[in-house]
Amino acid sequence: MNQSREGLREWLEMILIAILLAVVIKAFLYDLILVDGNSMMPTLVDSERLIVSKIDYLIHSPKQGDIAIFRYPHEPKINFIKRVIAISGDTIEIKDGEVWLNDVLFKEPYIKEKTIGDFAKRVVPENTIFVLGDNRNNSKDSRFEDVGFIPVSYVKGKAVIKVWPIKNISKIENVW
Repeated sequence: MNQSREGLREWLEMILIAILLAVVIKAFLYDLILVDGNSMMPTLVDSERLIVSKIDYLIHSPKQGDIAIFRYPHEPKINFIKRVIAISGDTIEIKDGEVWLNDVLFKEPYIKEKTIGDFAKRVVPENTIFVLGDNRNNSKDSRFEDVGFIPVSYVKGKAVIKVWPIKNISKIENVW
């Protein structure tokens, strides 16, 4: 009888440890998110699942080219996923369908069509980032007043791996 109680106690301890590890991993290290919408096509498509690294941005700030997950400034319960184009101190401008970063034409091989509309030349404020969807003409991003420059404190993590559907499993590379 004592042996069975001891065995049950060991199982319960292992289950508790596993649950605690899962909570710590999800809270501080990694998360699984669902892509909702087509604003990041062709890089990411609707209904893909991604592993997001939270630890990357505990170690360093977002970098140009990262695909970041952040809280939508006007509805913090909603998450957005976009590509970081410019960081604090950079100059950003969109004119004639092209992005200019620090007064240099920005080459983006993942963009399939010219960007509609202009964005007046601005300096990215301290502790913020400027983000755009890869599917520019179908993306609500930093060009829009209600999104604007994203405070770094709103950034939840960096997309690192596509895990679903299984046929699309791949590492998400920074293209720069």
